[in-house]
Amino acid sequence: MARIRIPSTIVILFVTVQTGFLLFMYARYSNFMPQSEEKPSQVHILILSSWRSGSSFVGQLFSQHPSVFYLMEPAWHVWVTMYQNSARVLHMAVRDLVRSVFLCDMSVFDAYMPWKRNLSDLFQWAVSRALCSVPACDSFQRTDITSEMACKTLCGRYPFSKVEEACKTYSHVVIKEVRFFDLKVLYPLLTDPSLNLKIIHLVRDPRAVVKSREQSVKALARDNGIVLSTNGTKVEDSKYKVMQEICRSHVQIYETATLKPPNFLKDRYLMIRFEDLVRDPLSEISEMYKFADLSLTPMLKSWIYNITHGQGPGEKKEAFKITSRDAVSVSQAWRNVLSFQKIKKIQEVCKGAINMLGYQLVDSEKEQRDLSLDLVLPRRQNQFSWSSFNPKH
Repeated sequence: MARIRIPSTIVILFVTVQTGFLLFMYARYSNFMPQSEEKPSQVHILILSSWRSGSSFVGQLFSQHPSVFYLMEPAWHVWVTMYQNSARVLHMAVRDLVRSVFLCDMSVFDAYMPWKRNLSDLFQWAVSRALCSVPACDSFQRTDITSEMACKTLCGRYPFSKVEEACKTYSHVVIKEVRFFDLKVLYPLLTDPSLNLKIIHLVRDPRAVVKSREQSVKALARDNGIVLSTNGTKVEDSKYKVMQEICRSHVQIYETATLKPPNFLKDRYLMIRFEDLVRDPLSEISEMYKFADLSLTPMLKSWIYNITHGQGPGEKKEAFKITSRDAVSVSQAWRNVLSFQKIKKIQEVCKGAINMLGYQLVDSEKEQRDLSLDLVLPRRQNQFSWSSFNPKH
């Protein structure tokens, strides 16, 4: 069936009207939220990260949980439809879509997919265990660990209406998103009484992110253009301008959440470093699950061990896939792969983020290659505070 393309101006108008309600609710609740107000029955978790930061892996840690309805980057549909706009302009539309998904209102996708849809029309639908098991698909049970390939084979022809039907049957709705660059954009959702929102902010050493991005240059070109406001032109990031924006956004998000944050952020923000996660997966995952009011099952423990103890760092063809790899090897691969000249440039554009997030700068190729030199600074218990450390420069 031919797919209808609608002008981006019409879509922007559509989401602008939708946003009116959100702005009203934010104005009403930003200064006062009654303590006695009953929370919604569902828990809503936003995994907030950036491309190539291990967020797909973290998403799977939630997706495979039998109590979780998970979607990976649903705002991809917003950016694909309105690619001639900038990331900042699209923040509002992305936020509105995320809110609707949290509320299991999938009619929000009508603006981006105005045709008769199946499950397979949703971006990365097959990485969601909830869309591969009952009631969305009859081929697997909720307690099964599902694979993307098997799900694509067996479940893709189910109608799109199954997405909303399934969402309403879960206690937790989790969304992984890489298209927010400012925490304050999410304030209307954090103050919305119909949501019970918590944010997991996943970060990764920018030098490792660059190494991973180099495996996916073509796949990231359109998103790069949106980040850099190129009016629809695809671009590579050879000068690390996109990385500079990503690093800047991580600093902004972290500072906003930790330096005199508003009261409604109390106990609703958690920072996780990818490097800590791969070094001690069960401990870090237990912390995330506790934050999200979830329990770690024996089956999930076994799956987590297997997926983090594979062989080697992974191949280029696996750049967007969750496969069994040696997770610690993955996190350190940049030290052997990237040239020191590249490292110096990355450290120049991301210096603030590297220091603030607790990574050690390197001054020479010798330091870079010396894997006995730990470049991940210790984390203080239950918080990120680097006042007791003195990173170089």
